[in-house]
Amino acid sequence: MGCQVHNVDIHESVEWILSEAESPSPSFAVTPNVDHVVMLRKNPEFRAAYDRATISVADGMPLLWAARLKKTPLKQRVCGSDLIAPICAGARDRGLSIFLLGGRPGAADIAAERLQEQFPGLKIAGTSCPPMGFNTDPVENQRAIEQVRSVKPDILFVGLGAPKQELWLNDNLSQLGVPFSLGIGAGIDFTAGFVERAPAWMQNSGLEWAYRIFRDRRLAKRYLWKDLPFLGYLAKLGVLRLVRRITPAS
Repeated sequence: MGCQVHNVDIHESVEWILSEAESPSPSFAVTPNVDHVVMLRKNPEFRAAYDRATISVADGMPLLWAARLKKTPLKQRVCGSDLIAPICAGARDRGLSIFLLGGRPGAADIAAERLQEQFPGLKIAGTSCPPMGFNTDPVENQRAIEQVRSVKPDILFVGLGAPKQELWLNDNLSQLGVPFSLGIGAGIDFTAGFVERAPAWMQNSGLEWAYRIFRDRRLAKRYLWKDLPFLGYLAKLGVLRLVRRITPAS
């Protein structure tokens, strides 16, 4: 479906990101899942942001299934939220600073406190929770940029949700002046404990979407309707034939 993904595991992704964070040239990562892949086909601005990204890692088990069916298997699911802790551990060891932008009101502050408790010595350059719609307000948007730029972090975590976080990074990357940025969706809320994440077994089996629908019924439209084209793509790769083979005859 036209989405390029790097074949890396979490360890390799973290090492790559930390190396980029020590480079003077601003860059950012994208974490495609089914929702992203479907949006990429319809949203040219989202596609432009993806094309500019330095790193693209598969944040969705269905992408791993598709890659396996194409006989180009990926090493591991690399979820943006799962990258937060190891990146912070590596940043602490290398003396790199972190900035948290986004999440629900107060979430970034609590997340920062928890990360510093988990990784003593971690440098938190700052936190920010811009008001809803700040990206379309020139004054508020510039204020958010200045909050980040003034403290010169090495790594910026952006928790605005897709495609907003990717579009914002693509539009403002040069102004932010941060060596490396990463969109992490609900990662700040997860870290702060504002949103409960699915159990590990559901994450590993590709059922995290079901848990999120159970917790927030508003997500049903996205997962059960908007993402249907990806199911069609899996069917083309032979998923339906595979299901028939393993399903006992009635």
